[in-house]
Amino acid sequence: MENFKLVIMETSDIHGNVLPQNYGTNEKAELGLAKIATLIKQEQAKNEHTIMIDNGDLIQGTPLTYHYARSQHTLPNPMVSILNDLNYDASVIGNHEFNYGLPLLNKAVEESTQPWLSANIVDTKTGEPYFGKPYLIKSFENGPRIGVLGLTTKYIPNWEKEVHIRGLRFEDVVESARKWIPILKKEEKIDFLIVSYHGGFERDLETGEPTEALTGENQAYQLCTELEGIDLLLTGHQHRQIAGREVNGVPVIQPGNNGLALGKVTVTFQKDEGHYRVTETNTDLLSVEGVEPDTNVVTSIQSYEDETQKWLDQPIGKITGDMTVTDPMAIRLQDNALIEFINKVQMDAAGVDVSNTALFDNLSPGFPNDVTMRSVVANYIYPNTLVVLRVTGEVIKDALERSASYFERQSDGRVEVSKAFSTPKPAHYNYDMWEGIEYEIDIRKPVGERITRLDYKGERLLPEQELDVVMNNYRSNGGGDYMMYQTCPVVKEIPIDVSELIANYILEHKVIEATVNHNWRVRY
Repeated sequence: MENFKLVIMETSDIHGNVLPQNYGTNEKAELGLAKIATLIKQEQAKNEHTIMIDNGDLIQGTPLTYHYARSQHTLPNPMVSILNDLNYDASVIGNHEFNYGLPLLNKAVEESTQPWLSANIVDTKTGEPYFGKPYLIKSFENGPRIGVLGLTTKYIPNWEKEVHIRGLRFEDVVESARKWIPILKKEEKIDFLIVSYHGGFERDLETGEPTEALTGENQAYQLCTELEGIDLLLTGHQHRQIAGREVNGVPVIQPGNNGLALGKVTVTFQKDEGHYRVTETNTDLLSVEGVEPDTNVVTSIQSYEDETQKWLDQPIGKITGDMTVTDPMAIRLQDNALIEFINKVQMDAAGVDVSNTALFDNLSPGFPNDVTMRSVVANYIYPNTLVVLRVTGEVIKDALERSASYFERQSDGRVEVSKAFSTPKPAHYNYDMWEGIEYEIDIRKPVGERITRLDYKGERLLPEQELDVVMNNYRSNGGGDYMMYQTCPVVKEIPIDVSELIANYILEHKVIEATVNHNWRVRY
């Protein structure tokens, strides 16, 4: 009997990150596709048989890709060129692939040497998969026949502009897989089925208990438990790092985001009477920390990067008044112009009159009087998008109490960050400040009893009263122990990075006045 070893490598949610740098500060960072490329080449050198798959959200997410889409889109897509040079076998359509419009996505697909897979995104006219074949077959000489089925979260119509997805239908991924798996197994006669799903897990991997509202956005757990025939499930979308785990006997993996790690799956087959059966499957994440970026990738991206850096340093507007940060704690203790401005941008984008956001860390400089795009990404450091939830007054109060626990009052009257928000790592991003409601926090009172005023339009906000509130996607999913949001209905989602929304707002208005309406305060 013969053994055959296959190494499957997965990237996912790269979000336009190529070079190992932070665009806000231009400082080095341990991330990016250039570092991933070094790991890929190392694995290819060590292993004779490999498959490379990108699991989606490749072409959007950094100033590099934003500038390309707005100003350089007649040139080859730099992200696609890198995957071509690295000889990827397949790409999967992610939800953020649509953010710059279908023409740019179609161009990226046409430029690719590898197929883009998505079985459940179909043409409304023909009912056939819009991006071509829904799966890839890869055969190895004296080895197994591998099938790769691509799937994409069906929730895209809840986020994306209608014009960007016109003519497309997003079918349920479980039902789509149920249709295509027998075709792959019986007609294509594959020995091993990889499902590459741009989506994540809706349930706890151990207990099966729901970890989010079961909207159909994430159906990876359902794929593993309701369908037979999946030999390996590659996931993404949630930006989690998952390896060494199985769900219902199916090995699963998710490599995080921004090129922090390369997903690696090693499968050992044994040939027995003409058939290949799996004897061992190992999943692992290879960190890019300390890895040197691939020089070929760096060179290939350099002309795009040079133009992006010039653009980042061009003025996009002006601030009249003060939006700078000199004391982060002071920003969090009283209403201020910087947070008020970001909330205004969110409310404008979402078409609602209540919003919350955070000062993410203590390094945010605020906005100078002459604003550049670099100023925007230095202050809004996460690739968040926006979600509008319909929440009750009771939920808002619970969320405010959670934020109010950020503070710890010392016996001498000084205010410090509570250990819950500082240990084991600082979590300043979990303290929210609101616009559109009037409220007061009294941190002299016990945790859970600190909200002493909560009004909406000058009248007390009733517990059962419903408001539509815009917040970032991390918070809307309950991130930061804001579990009260998890059962709230989603009204709409705005699938454009908040940093882009801020830049567009400044470009449109040209001059922004720093204002403070004092709608909230902290007593201590």
